[in-house]
Amino acid sequence: MDELLRVEHLRKTFTLSRKQQRTLHLDSHHIVAVNDLSFTANRGEIFGLLGPNGAGKTTTLRMLATLLSPDSGDALLDGCSVVRQPEAVRARIGFLTSELKLEEFFTPRYLFDFFGRLHGVAPADIASRRADLFQRFGIDRFADTRIANLSTGMKQKTSLVISLVHNPDVIVFDEPTNGLDVITARSVTDFLLELRSQGKTVILSTHIFSLVERLCNRVGIIIDGSMVACGQPDELRGTTTLEDYFFDLYTQQKGATT
Repeated sequence: MDELLRVEHLRKTFTLSRKQQRTLHLDSHHIVAVNDLSFTANRGEIFGLLGPNGAGKTTTLRMLATLLSPDSGDALLDGCSVVRQPEAVRARIGFLTSELKLEEFFTPRYLFDFFGRLHGVAPADIASRRADLFQRFGIDRFADTRIANLSTGMKQKTSLVISLVHNPDVIVFDEPTNGLDVITARSVTDFLLELRSQGKTVILSTHIFSLVERLCNRVGIIIDGSMVACGQPDELRGTTTLEDYFFDLYTQQKGATT
């Protein structure tokens, strides 16, 4: 397959406050969030990062989206480095996280157009993409409603379409169905499959096994910041379930570090 993203030995550490250090029962003021992480993702592929909370999934995605700088290592998007060419990477990537907070005074229409102009998208293309995406996700009826007055699901869908305003090659989703009702979650996952069919590369993080099995061509399992397994879900799990396979790995990994 045609490789689009190459992640090479990413490492990220954080400095802890004394309170955080006591809470986590750590001897060091530093914690390794991502440790020597490497993987590749191809065009037209959904690649999943599967792991428990605190495994380093979100930190990894933020480095790919150039929101955090790695301590060492790099990631190359079609040859563009997240370390040396962050602006070029941002132009070709869309990033959505449940922590994204939209300014509640504005409307979906205003914010979509604003971010479209920020990305340098032509006005006619902004209008065309807005019409398509707003209709697809049922935002059109609320296009001129202030964000503050939208439901949680509608806010999430608005965040989603805004992240896609510039038609990026790579879409990075951190827990894409987190906090969504079942109907909205299904519309989002169906759309991810459609993006894949369009040749887009989707990188997503999740702790939901069924989501990985339904969506992902390949998955990397992250525990304590390290990639402990990577491959196609059905090949990894063999004759067992993906959930059982994961917990076997988790038990082995934790046993090895105690």
